Amino acid sequence: SWSRKELDELIALATKNGAKGLAYLVVAEDGWKGPLAKFFAEDQQRALQDRVGASIGDVILLSADKPAVVHHVLGLLRLHLGTKLGLIDASQHACAWVVDFPLLHWDADARRWAAEHHPFTRPKDEHIALLDTDPGAVCAQAVDLVIDGYEIGGGSMRIFERTLQEKMFSLLGFSPEQAREQFGFLLDAFEYGTPPHGGIALGFDRLMMLLAKRTNLRETIAFPKTANAFDALCGAPAPVDDAQLRALAVRIVADERK
Repeated sequence: SWSRKELDELIALATKNGAKGLAYLVVAEDGWKGPLAKFFAEDQQRALQDRVGASIGDVILLSADKPAVVHHVLGLLRLHLGTKLGLIDASQHACAWVVDFPLLHWDADARRWAAEHHPFTRPKDEHIALLDTDPGAVCAQAVDLVIDGYEIGGGSMRIFERTLQEKMFSLLGFSPEQAREQFGFLLDAFEYGTPPHGGIALGFDRLMMLLAKRTNLRETIAFPKTANAFDALCGAPAPVDDAQLRALAVRIVADERK
C-alpha cells in the first residue's frame, strides 16, 4: 500500500544522508513492481523474498555503496520506518553491547590505514599477528553500550607494550622519528612495565534523557548550549580581561575576514 510519493520521500531521505539513490521492489500478488523488478528472474525473486521475509504488500529497499555508507543510510531508514509505522515500543528499553569493532579502516584519500577509534586501542590478542598480513581483519578490544538506539557508553582496552604501539604507529603512517617526536613520552613509559589497562565512559546525561522519555539532550544535560555554543546558565562565553589572557599566555586575534 506504499504510494509513489511515500517511496520518493524514502529516496530523498537516503540521498540526503549520503546515498546516491535507493532502489525499491514492491511485492505484489501479480509479481514484483519497481524499476529493478525486470532484472530479477522468478527464482531470484523467491530467494530474495525468503531471505528478507517479505510478503504481499511489503517493500524491499536496496542500497549499494561502500559498506559504511550503506550501513548508515539503511540504519536511518530503519529508524524512520520504525517510527512512521509505530513499530517502536516506547514503554520498553532495548539494550545492546556492540563488540568486534574493526581496529583499522583504509583511508583511500591518504592511501594508508587509519584508526577506527584512536591509535591506542588494543587489538584482540588472537589478531595481533594479522597486523603484519591482513590489518583490515583485525578486531579491537572495544565495546559500545547502546540503549534504545543511542550510544550511552564506549570504551576499550589499551595498548601497553612499546613494540605493539610502535607497530600501530607504523601502520598509521608514522615514521619512527615522527612517533618519537609526538609520543616519545608514552613509548618510554611502556619501558617501565605499564600494566594492562582500559576503561569505559558512560554518558549519564544521555541515560537521563532516555529515562525521562525525552528526545533532546539539551533537556537533561547539566549545562546545555544553544546552536551557536552559548551557555545560557553560565553566560559563557564571556569577555576575558587582558590580565587573565596574559597569565594564560593567550592572545586573541580578530578575524579580518568578518
